[in-house]
Amino acid sequence: MPNANKDFFEENGYLVIPDLLSPAEVTRCQKEIDRLHHLAAQLTAQKDPAAGHFQREPYHDGNADTDLPILRKIENTRTHSEIFRDLAAHPKLVAIVQELIGQDLLLFRSTVMLKPAHHGSAHALHQDSAYWPMEPPTLVTVSIALSDATTENGCIKVVPQSHHLGLQEWGPIAQAQDSPLTQRNNIDASQHMDVPLKAGSVLFFHSLMVHGSGPNTSAHPRHTALYAYFSPNVRYVPKNGQPAAKAFPVIAGLDGRQELTLTAHQPA
Repeated sequence: MPNANKDFFEENGYLVIPDLLSPAEVTRCQKEIDRLHHLAAQLTAQKDPAAGHFQREPYHDGNADTDLPILRKIENTRTHSEIFRDLAAHPKLVAIVQELIGQDLLLFRSTVMLKPAHHGSAHALHQDSAYWPMEPPTLVTVSIALSDATTENGCIKVVPQSHHLGLQEWGPIAQAQDSPLTQRNNIDASQHMDVPLKAGSVLFFHSLMVHGSGPNTSAHPRHTALYAYFSPNVRYVPKNGQPAAKAFPVIAGLDGRQELTLTAHQPA
């Protein structure tokens, strides 16, 4: 049967689904982000190693009306938050990802991305798979808007059909607010397309899609839940210093297993 979502995704490298979360679900996530900021402060004060999952905004100028940390992102959210653990398996979300890459789904990444008001850094154009030890590079990244994402507060920018360009190398992602989107000669930054999203709407994009985001110089923060999914036909190929085996949560399929451990793939 024809699958309009999959056809559009495979041709263009991205897909937008509006209003996937209800207003009540968005509010619950927003409150959880507030709690996680308090948790970050607590873990830092206790010198807990888990504080390393909470990354500070590198370009914050030090002036803020709060004693809480100004965060850029929170990694491994499923270990710190039942709400964000469950969100990764939201039935409506999972159904769309299954349309794109199949019924069996593993979770590669569980993150909250934050662009604090006035201080949110720019994100240079890049491909997610350039930083991930997974082959083939056919993961699906899911960006769930937990606040309205606009051009003023740094919504995601995509370069449509750029997932057909193949895997390339990129530099650091976080950039100062006045930095260019890219310094690569073979990428025309003018080809990017802003993807504003209302809170509760979702952007799905291929892990080879060239994307980035502008700075947040507005008075409105931009909060996003970010997940990356893959099917079991993707291999784990660790780079230097990464473990030889890694367990990944199973989100759907695989006979109801809770997780699957992948060992380092050795080329023939």
